Amino acid sequence: MTGSTVRPPAYQLLADELRADITSGRLQPGERLPPEPELCVKTGVSRSTVREALRLLASQHLIVTTRGVTGGSFVAHPDAEQIGDGLSTGFTLLTNTPGIGLADLLELRRAFEVPAAGLAAARRTEEHLLEIRGTFFDPLIDDLDTMMLAHAAFHMAVVKASGNPLFELVGRPIYHASYGEAVTESLPADYWRRIDADHRQLLDLLCAGDAEGATKCSSRHLDYVVEVARR
Repeated sequence: MTGSTVRPPAYQLLADELRADITSGRLQPGERLPPEPELCVKTGVSRSTVREALRLLASQHLIVTTRGVTGGSFVAHPDAEQIGDGLSTGFTLLTNTPGIGLADLLELRRAFEVPAAGLAAARRTEEHLLEIRGTFFDPLIDDLDTMMLAHAAFHMAVVKASGNPLFELVGRPIYHASYGEAVTESLPADYWRRIDADHRQLLDLLCAGDAEGATKCSSRHLDYVVEVARR
């Protein structure tokens, strides 16, 4: 029939309702959901429908279900790595669509990477600096895959040093996005030497606690990456 819509299954509607309660904060991490019989009475659906809704929420890492006398379904505590993995999948799919290009990716990097560098200079710990040092590569010896992985690890470590977990969450999918063979194979001969030099300069500024210098260094670094991308 023209104009008709297909109503989602009952378990999907129930899962949507419970998901809204969780994401809005009405149900807090660690809080127990109503028992299955209570959900059946409250929503007017069968027990199998309730269980299917709970299985769906568990697959999305929104709830954790345990067995036993004290068991039940509980709102999961947010896990940054799991959330980041989910974002990475969606981000990769989006960046591979015709409407999204490298310029969009670099614009997004500038929006949060530059201020994150300044915060990292002000907030970094010795542990952060040690992690950053461990990401350096040798542009004269290492292959492309090694340098790409090291590049992502460096920027993730700097973002982590900002002390803002939301920066880290946003950075994860960005630094793991694929740039495509056409881009990585057409880089200037001295590209990775310049990237390595920029990384080392930024580390020096982080060690010195120079927030202004770190911000400017990050901005210059991205200016160079954008310049190369436009060639």
